[in-house]
Amino acid sequence: MANKTPTLLPRIQRILEELGENIRLARLRRKLSTIQVAERAGMGRTTLVKIEQGHPGVGVGQYLNVLKVLGLEKDFLLVAKDDELGRKLQDANLETGKRAPKRTKPS
Repeated sequence: MANKTPTLLPRIQRILEELGENIRLARLRRKLSTIQVAERAGMGRTTLVKIEQGHPGVGVGQYLNVLKVLGLEKDFLLVAKDDELGRKLQDANLETGKRAPKRTKPS
């Protein structure tokens, strides 16, 4: 089965591109080449380039491997850590809807 690149909303694509750019800048600040980081992360150089470009088809595990090489893997734990909306919903004690009843076969 061929890999299919997911279709993203433009706003989400820009976020992914910004993440890739941040990773690229972190690599450059450490004076590491794409080949060095790719080898240490266990991937090909082209995959690293796709990550730095914000390509949506690259798996999150690959992003984590690169972050580990750069010493930034713990930054990934900050994603969704401060969930303001979720906390407000929890504080308001809003109940979620119940599941719809199962369909029954007509008799």
